[in-house]
Amino acid sequence: MAPGNAQTPRTNPGVAVVIRAAAIGSGALLIGVAFVAAFGVADTRQGLVAEVVTLLSGLTGTGLLIYGLVPSWTSGARHDSGRSAAPPKASPRTANDLVIGVPGLLLVGVLLTGLAISGGWLWASLGGLLLLPMGIGSAYLVAAFTRDQDRMWRIDLRRFTRRRRNPS
Repeated sequence: MAPGNAQTPRTNPGVAVVIRAAAIGSGALLIGVAFVAAFGVADTRQGLVAEVVTLLSGLTGTGLLIYGLVPSWTSGARHDSGRSAAPPKASPRTANDLVIGVPGLLLVGVLLTGLAISGGWLWASLGGLLLLPMGIGSAYLVAAFTRDQDRMWRIDLRRFTRRRRNPS
């Protein structure tokens, strides 16, 4: 097999089920926010804000529901190459996780605070639902770093700036 066509290791099927269930739950919640906001639509400034919240949360909720309910595409049949089924050993976590995770959590907090102060609870709830994946991802990076026994307190910026070369 060509080097660029190597198969990536498959993730745990249980994780995919949790992600899909979270997408379905978040989508249903966003559609619920859209229905609640629809009752506030009027020919006023707050009514126009409610209309925007209705449209955006309905669109995002529908997208999440579709993602959660439609089965994923597979890239062909699974082949057993005769290798052992033992998962590869994960490399130790570096402080890169903190470099990305902590500012992500701070950004979520600042954005939600700004939305709550300037836009009210309706905008803050929509913003919270839309920023939920970012907050979860940032919290995961921080938690994974703190829980890893072999963590390394070094920041390697080359992983972020390295360009990939095309083998031609």
